[in-house]
Amino acid sequence: MVFDTYETLALACLVLLLGYFLVKRVRLLNHYNIPEPVVGGFVVAIVLTGVHQFWGLSFSFDTDLQRTMMLTFFTSIGLSANFSRLIKGGMPLVMFLFVAAGLIALQNTVGIFSAMVLGLDPAYGLLASSVTLTGGHGTGAAWADALAARFGIQSATELAMACATFGLIFGGVIGGPVASFLLKRLHRKEIPEDENLDDVEEAFEKPVYRRKVNTRSIIETITMLSICLFIGQQLDLLAKGTAFQLPTFVWCLFTGVIVRNSLSHLFKFKVAEEAIDILGSVGLSIFLAIALMSLKLWELVGLALPILVILLIQVAVMALYAILVTFRVMGKDYDAVVLSAGHCGFGLGATPTAVANMQAVTSHYGPSHKAFLIVPMVGAFFIDILNASLLKLFVEVVAIFH
Repeated sequence: MVFDTYETLALACLVLLLGYFLVKRVRLLNHYNIPEPVVGGFVVAIVLTGVHQFWGLSFSFDTDLQRTMMLTFFTSIGLSANFSRLIKGGMPLVMFLFVAAGLIALQNTVGIFSAMVLGLDPAYGLLASSVTLTGGHGTGAAWADALAARFGIQSATELAMACATFGLIFGGVIGGPVASFLLKRLHRKEIPEDENLDDVEEAFEKPVYRRKVNTRSIIETITMLSICLFIGQQLDLLAKGTAFQLPTFVWCLFTGVIVRNSLSHLFKFKVAEEAIDILGSVGLSIFLAIALMSLKLWELVGLALPILVILLIQVAVMALYAILVTFRVMGKDYDAVVLSAGHCGFGLGATPTAVANMQAVTSHYGPSHKAFLIVPMVGAFFIDILNASLLKLFVEVVAIFH
């Protein structure tokens, strides 16, 4: 069954409403801060998997809408990035980069040696490491062909997509429990839902906050988003095949940063922060809903047991790394907790999952400007560059054992 744009959008919204309902009614989900899109999307993915297994039906959703929502979200992050706030990132941003690089190296080491212990070609272990976990579906697809050509592994692309899917699910699942564990150590208490927020910078971090917007601010924001999406995709086309080739969302985010700060500092135009936050949160939620309800979980069921074992080890490594390394290096405070939850999101899945994890925490325990500044910047700008650089090194390591 193929669903067009309108049908996909309607179903995505229903998935989100289901997630909101379940998180509100199921105390366990609420307690561990599981993001609503992950809950609703995963439930629907399970149902569709059952339909596929019993009746042989497959479902295809509009990927163009999913991609547009993802790009809208990253563009909103760019439009929210005031240079004066970016400067505040400073040393914590650099420290988090080293933390992220450490995880990439650890994932690849664990993946390669776990595969060897389980009697697999180490190239399979590399495929179940930062290629598909920190890298996600896009990086996984890009590297699968290269690994298949060099090491002769079978069904590399399909396996990469399944591993990335596994990571996307568990990236959204473990972030909340990790944060809850750390919050208990800090004795942090929840903030009442009706608490008044005067600082508009807290809006994106607390998505349940009722913001003041009007027609004009929404139109202005849609205009900026549209222009940034157009310019970002044109830059992406120009950079293809060059040393500056980057994922499309990076160009959109970068364009958003330039447009926002040009308007604010050169033309003294007051950007509608609230409208940007609303539309960005909507884009994030719809993107995750479509991504998760599109999961073909039967592909995971078909994975060889050793690959599943490696992936489960990677999940445990991510949780322990967030608690023992990310939390401690980033200051052992509330900001470090939110950063740790976000790191679980993009360390196993993707940056939107990281932001959803952080929103789930800050909605209950208060804002974290530091986390919402650092994680999107590292997840969007730097992680792909770090990952690609380190992967080249580990490919040579695999070649030694091959």
